[in-house]
Amino acid sequence: MPRAKARPSRGPSLASLQRGLRPTGRLRGLSATTCADRMRLASGGREISGGTVLTQSRCDQHWKKMPAPATTYERIVYKNPSEYHYMKVRLEFQDCGVALNAAQFKQLLVSALKDLFGEVDAALPLDVLTYEEKTLSAILRICSSGLVKLWSSLTLLGSYKGKNCAFRVIQVSPFLLALSGNSRELVLN
Repeated sequence: MPRAKARPSRGPSLASLQRGLRPTGRLRGLSATTCADRMRLASGGREISGGTVLTQSRCDQHWKKMPAPATTYERIVYKNPSEYHYMKVRLEFQDCGVALNAAQFKQLLVSALKDLFGEVDAALPLDVLTYEEKTLSAILRICSSGLVKLWSSLTLLGSYKGKNCAFRVIQVSPFLLALSGNSRELVLN
C-alpha cells in the first residue's frame, strides 16, 4: 500500500486564531492514545496502524471555540509610580553654634535651588515636613521630577551667610514610612 506524504507542521492557522479557536487534543490538535503514537506524531506524521498516515491536521473537528474575554485590560508602566520623594537631610556647619529656624532652613533650600538652576526651578514644590532646630535635620518632600535637582543643589551648597556648611543626605525614599526608622541605629534591650 503506498504511503501518503506527510505535510510539514505549520501550527494553527491565522483564521482559526482570529476566531478564538484552540486545539483540544493532547498533541497539537490530534488525539494520540499511546506514547509511541505521540512520538510518531512529533516526528511529523508516520504510519501508525493499518497503513493510515496521521499528519497534524487543522481540521475544524479538532478545534473548539474559546470564550471571548469579558473585559479588556490596559497595561500602563511607569518608571516611577510615586508622585513624591522624601529626603531625610542634616545641615552641618564647620563652626558650632549656628542656629536656624524652620523658615530660614526652607529659605536656604530655595536659595540653593535658585543659585544652581535659576528662578524657574527654584519654584519646585518643596515642603519641609519636620524640622529639628537642635540637630538641624529635616524631612523634605519633593516632587519626583525635582529630586535630582534638589539633591544636586544641596550637594553643591557650601556656605550660609559666610559660614562653611554642608548638607548630608541621610535617607531618600518614595515612601515616607521608610524614613521612620533606621536599622543601623536600632538599639535592642
